[in-house]
Amino acid sequence: MENDTPSLSEVNRTVSIPKGARFLQKMLAFAGPGYLVAVGYMDPGNWATDLAGGSQFGYTLLSVILISNLMAILLQSLAAKLGIVTGRDLAQACRDHYSKPVAVCLWLLCEVAIIACDLAEVIGSAIALNLLFGLPLIWGVCITALDVLLILFLQNKGFRYVEALVIALIATIAAAFTAEIIFSHPSFVAVMSGFVPNLEIVKNKEMLFIAIGILGATVMPHNLYLHSSIVQTRKYDTDTEGKKEAIKFATIDSTVALTFALFVNAAILIVSAATFFTTGQHEVAEIGDAFKLLSPTLGVGIASTLFAVALLASGLNSTFTGTLAGQIVMEGFLKIRLKPWLRRLITRLLAIVPAVVVVALYGESGTAKLLILSQVVLSLQLSFAVVPLILFTSDKNKMGEFANSLWIKILAWIVGMVIIILNTKLLLDFFGITEFITKLF
Repeated sequence: MENDTPSLSEVNRTVSIPKGARFLQKMLAFAGPGYLVAVGYMDPGNWATDLAGGSQFGYTLLSVILISNLMAILLQSLAAKLGIVTGRDLAQACRDHYSKPVAVCLWLLCEVAIIACDLAEVIGSAIALNLLFGLPLIWGVCITALDVLLILFLQNKGFRYVEALVIALIATIAAAFTAEIIFSHPSFVAVMSGFVPNLEIVKNKEMLFIAIGILGATVMPHNLYLHSSIVQTRKYDTDTEGKKEAIKFATIDSTVALTFALFVNAAILIVSAATFFTTGQHEVAEIGDAFKLLSPTLGVGIASTLFAVALLASGLNSTFTGTLAGQIVMEGFLKIRLKPWLRRLITRLLAIVPAVVVVALYGESGTAKLLILSQVVLSLQLSFAVVPLILFTSDKNKMGEFANSLWIKILAWIVGMVIIILNTKLLLDFFGITEFITKLF
């Protein structure tokens, strides 16, 4: 393997781990990367599917959110393990393993996914600014470019500052939705029963479509590249015991952080179910509609404002991690090192330009369609990140004694195949191919 340039070299191994510290101290020292990853699981792209699932089918699809979160926990733990054991992020590992043409193709696919994800975040932030301050969508889209300067400033001060801001924004989202749940008075028994898988999800075609959408929007391909890189910001010992400890604490970090993501996604669906499904408003699927209807339906003036604040925090958070992922994949796949501010500006402009064009031509309805399209593009790319990750972490030549055990291999491939099959189904449905085949036969 080429160990010439470490992943995210400007922050690689910059966070010290206290020697001889107690469990809690070490856990706190390793905490951070998991929260940057969790951001991708509660981004604006997830909101539409969660809102639609709650308003149309009540609490039934909570089980889908739970299952998809468990899948994410497994895949993110594999990504962290790859980075810690090999000292390579997933993009670098692909470059080491595959021929140059294959690596370039994988890079292009990943860049498209990052742009699509960034697009969802840009639109989410712009919608939030519009709802909160009445700012025209086109201006909101342009303003989102400024967060490039903020993340650059924070990273120059130290990676812990980036993590602190991300955790603060996650706490804001969680607090807002805790209040929303209190306002909406959901049925505790109905919520608990919603977490139990129901055969009706498979039998009901419309329910299955939204369930696939929730699964497809949950695991983000760029998060696997991101996590395998940012776990290397910790200055852990590189001997066997040091790596074992780093894997343990990195897995705890991502599992706890993804539990927050589970809470947020479940909360969006619960609030939607308690507010709209129970009052017969089954067509609420767009973020703008939910904002307008929340306060009048609940009779709580601040409910809509809190919803928009959480959306803005979600959009800002996700753009930070998306730009970091863009830097990681470009450097990892191609060995091209641009100045961080330039790399982030390029990533952001590639998302802002199509968003500005769509907003100018089609307005709010166009942004809703663009959000859905961004999730479809992400679904297209996902298997190209999941399959190499499982292959690499199962390879004893790369991982040595840390290679996946048999039961982890089986579980990982089951998760990988489920994701591939469901995303294929989502794409076929989106392009109308499933309906066409059904009519033929």
